[in-house]
Amino acid sequence: QVQLVESGGGLVQAGGSLRLSCAASGFTFSSYYMAWYRQAPGKQRELVAGISSGGSTNYADSVKGRFTISRDNAKNTVYLQMNSLTPEDTAVYYCYVQLLRTYWGQGTQVTVSS
Repeated sequence: QVQLVESGGGLVQAGGSLRLSCAASGFTFSSYYMAWYRQAPGKQRELVAGISSGGSTNYADSVKGRFTISRDNAKNTVYLQMNSLTPEDTAVYYCYVQLLRTYWGQGTQVTVSS
């Protein structure tokens, strides 16, 4: 079965960095677009960054220049390097893949203190 397991969240001060990981299993990871979404309290879930099977990336305007998405197909893992974090980045971050249906990880909490 498809599984997406996120890790790497935590509490960090403004200006700090975190690296999120999402370990995927149950499908041919290298063939699929992967993405990170986030959801802050009281807000809709939003796309943060995505990466195609070929390595092309896309980012939300709010994170461009600060966040970097990457993938390691040998490890079936997608990463999100987050730098220059601000309190506005506080949210639960979810890993995403669209197969015949959408799959989400369980989420990892990122809290940025001011």
